[in-house]
Amino acid sequence: MERRLAAIVAADVAGYSRLMGIDEEGTLAQLKGHRQALVDPKIEEHRGRIVKTTGDGMLVEFASVVDAVRCAVEVQRGMSERNARLSVDRRIEFRVGINLGDIIIDDDDIYGDGVNIAARLEGIAEPGGIFISRQARDHLLEKLSFTCEKLGLRNLKNIAKPVEVYSVNFGSVSMTQEIKYCRARDGVRLAYATVGQGSPLVKTANWLNHLEYDWESPIWHHLLEGLARNHTLVRYDARGNGLSDWDVDELSLEAWVSDLETVVDTIGMERFPLLGVSQGCAISVAYAARHPERLSHLILYGGFALGGHKRSPAEQEKRKAMGTLMRLGWGMDDPAFRQMFTSQFIPEATKEQADWFNDLQRKTTSPEIAARYLDVVGNFDVRELLPRVQVPTLVMHVRDDLIAPIDAGRKMAAGIPGAHFIALPGRNHLFLKQEPAAARFFEEINLFLSK
Repeated sequence: MERRLAAIVAADVAGYSRLMGIDEEGTLAQLKGHRQALVDPKIEEHRGRIVKTTGDGMLVEFASVVDAVRCAVEVQRGMSERNARLSVDRRIEFRVGINLGDIIIDDDDIYGDGVNIAARLEGIAEPGGIFISRQARDHLLEKLSFTCEKLGLRNLKNIAKPVEVYSVNFGSVSMTQEIKYCRARDGVRLAYATVGQGSPLVKTANWLNHLEYDWESPIWHHLLEGLARNHTLVRYDARGNGLSDWDVDELSLEAWVSDLETVVDTIGMERFPLLGVSQGCAISVAYAARHPERLSHLILYGGFALGGHKRSPAEQEKRKAMGTLMRLGWGMDDPAFRQMFTSQFIPEATKEQADWFNDLQRKTTSPEIAARYLDVVGNFDVRELLPRVQVPTLVMHVRDDLIAPIDAGRKMAAGIPGAHFIALPGRNHLFLKQEPAAARFFEEINLFLSK
């Protein structure tokens, strides 16, 4: 049998079964049109060979990794343009995996780990994304203009050894954000930013945001980019952290709700969907109860209506101790304390991701403000406001969240009339880019907002 080294591209359609369930004939016609007009011509242009197709997927061989990645990027950019006029629930989005490896040729088909790894990378890639192996990435250095984000070692199904995975950064949507400032009612300076294109989506500020550093962080970047891909994302740094004023007299639920009011009023937004993450959920609930006429949809992720101080005496003692440690260890060069905090937020992070989060905490706020933040959030109680939320609401929560237990999310959803609750797989309070929860999160939001 013949063997050779080749760049292998595996691709399929994200959410294909759902699309077929909605419109079988229309989906098939769309897929055929995309292949004829874009995919197949790009493969031919970059000297690729289609080995086989499998319904919604295909396997392609290239002699060069550069050609393989360049072809995949041009296809993904082209698909972004072709999808621009379609509603989010009708879009066909490809997932792509690329590997450089040894293959076995048998007639016109190819086999071996070189092929298997590409297929497994495709399986974990995000919709519209490209995941590549370390072997493929090493052949791209200084040969293409876009960069690759390191996602760390991944255990891929039926692959004996862990594979180092990278995500190709090629976003066709402009991710240049515009940062501006406004004044809260008590004079605190608030920083806010808009990025992306499309209908608006407002994200309520939450723990440890920073308008600039979040874009550089492997913890937040994928979330922000995913939200801005189909929307004009509006976000801001809460008082006490990020680019907003740190030295503030008042930290309270009322102040944070008022700050959200200030930002959206400054921008001049009339009606919009609102996303709350973590303790930003309680702030979002309070805003929704106060301004039902302003919201079209409410999305809550990883949140709670009742703060940790009020859930149990043991939880209260734990958080008091954490606050004391924050005042003592938050700003130190030694990241030992911050690492303890990080291990609760993202227990499954790679070392690189954990190091980023450790550093981000110190850059985002002061030890005193961090401790005050934790205390105020621990005493949140918006349970009485839940029945007053009258907008369509989607609640999502990771099953094994160590920061906010899933039961807190379920109780919050149960208190909101008509709220839809979805449990996502994982242990990280904020899901990481490579997790299955990431793709599900964006898919559910797109479906929800299209209704």
